[in-house]
This record gives sequence, C-alpha cells and structure tokens, in this order.
Amino acid sequence: MLNIKDIQQEIIRLKEENDVCILAHSYQEHEILEVADFTGDSYKLSVDASKVTNKNILFCGVHFMAETAKMLSPDKRVYLANPMAGCPMAEQMDPEMISALKVKEPDRKVVAYINTTAALKTVCDVCVTSASAVKIVSAMEDKKLLFIPDCNLGAFVQKACPDKDIMLLNGGCPVHAAVTADEVAEAKAKHPEALVLVHPECRPAVSEQADYVGSTSGIMKFAKESDAREFIIGTEISIVEHLQFECPDKRFYALSKKIVCPNMKLTTLPEVYNSMLSISKNDGEAFEILMDDELIAKARVCIDEMLRLGG
Repeated sequence: MLNIKDIQQEIIRLKEENDVCILAHSYQEHEILEVADFTGDSYKLSVDASKVTNKNILFCGVHFMAETAKMLSPDKRVYLANPMAGCPMAEQMDPEMISALKVKEPDRKVVAYINTTAALKTVCDVCVTSASAVKIVSAMEDKKLLFIPDCNLGAFVQKACPDKDIMLLNGGCPVHAAVTADEVAEAKAKHPEALVLVHPECRPAVSEQADYVGSTSGIMKFAKESDAREFIIGTEISIVEHLQFECPDKRFYALSKKIVCPNMKLTTLPEVYNSMLSISKNDGEAFEILMDDELIAKARVCIDEMLRLGG
C-alpha cells in the first residue's frame, strides 16, 4: 500500500517524464499543493496558465478554471483531475439570460466574475477575479456596468467604485453566502484578539464586520505580513490549514464550519496520481478539456481584457 509521500514522489516523477504542469487552486488539500508547480487563486492561476511552456496541464480545481487554462493555452492539452468538480455559481446563469438582459440594457458593459462557464463568457465584455475586480472595474472607461453572477462580490466592487453605476443580479457562491453576521459576532467573542479576514463572496453584513476583505491570495498575504498573532478566516476552510503550515507561530480559526466547498474537496491526491498515470499512458482515461476554436475565440475576448486591465 502506498503512503502519501510515495504517491507524491510518483506524481512528481510522472510529471517530469510527461511534461505536465500541475496547477492547484488554494482550496485544494495541502498534499496536493505540495506536488503542484503553481498554486494560488483563480487570477494567479489564469496568468500562470498563459505562461507555462509544458505541453500538458493538469488542473486541480473546478471545471471553469480548467476551461480558462485551455482558453489561454489552446495549443496545450488541459486535464481536470476530477471531472465532477464543478461550481454552482458558474452554472447559475446562461448566455441566453444575459443576452436578453443586454437587449434591455444595451448601454451596460457586462463584467463577468471568472466563476462562469466559457459559454457565458462569450457574451461578456471583461472578466474579473476577486483579486482583480476592483482594479479592473476602476480602470474601465464605461460607467454603466452589469456585474455577474456574484451579487456579494458585486456589492463589494460597487462600494469601492462609487463612480460606477453597477447593476447586480441575484447570484453567488452558496458556500460563502451561508455565513451570517451572527457567526462573525460569535467568532469575535470567542477570539477577541483575532483579526477577521473574509472573502468578498460573503454577504455585505459579514464583510462589514471584517478587518480585511479580499481574495484568497489577499487574505493569505495579509495574514503572513501582519504583526497580529491571531486571525479568524472567512473563506474556504482549507485556507486555515495552509496558513497554519506557513505561519506556525500564529493562530488561525475558521469563521464558520459551513465554509467548505464540496466541489473542491472532490479532488484527492490518488485522483491526481491516476490522472498522471493516464496522461503517461495516453489511454484516454484522464478527463481532458475539449473546446472548439470558435468557443475559445469568443470566450477569450473577456479573458484577454482581464489580463490587459489587471496586469
């Protein structure tokens, strides 16, 4: 029976033998991050995907992220470690819905959170991530915008960009949105010395009580650089563990036990290993992201605009 270290060593060997770059989102388990070439939030991984030279990419995350990697590297073979790993937020809205709304609101540019399908991105003007949303929206010349699908992130951007007329729809991350203001108050009462760091996908009533609101990478950077010794983390619960490994002299507490992304948890180290074996054998068992040139070209317009304005 293989142990974790044995599996990791085999993954690294197969990766080197078969020219595979592993991209792993920060919400993945720690043992997966340890074998990845690049780790981070969706914005960082989008940039990394556009620069890698490997002929194969294995994405440890969810479907829309692997789609983005394929759009940015259409000449490469892109695989998703677990084909069941989707994103409820990405699937909340479809191109027909937004196209119909654009007819009613023709003077609004559509800003799409990266947590959207490639098909939906084809009817959008610019893409953003939680790390880049405020910067990109601020840089846009347009004043009237439609922000989709996350209304909580949209409200955060709206507050940061008061000169913009931002229309929001009812959508978002069900995991982050489940956290309540009462839970923040309870966590602060239990850990009175701790700073509260939350993701902007949380409800405004939660964000308003935070000492820092930002992307996953922003939360981790803040915690590492802060002189404070205790932190309440209001994003996917895996970030608590990662920060505990990176800052053993500090204390980290989960804001809520509800902030667990079941889709991110679907990917396991053995599945990464099995995907690597399949890529090595070229037996067709690994889940490859296949997109036609027309879809890539249309969906990439808003991605390229994201990289231009956010770079």
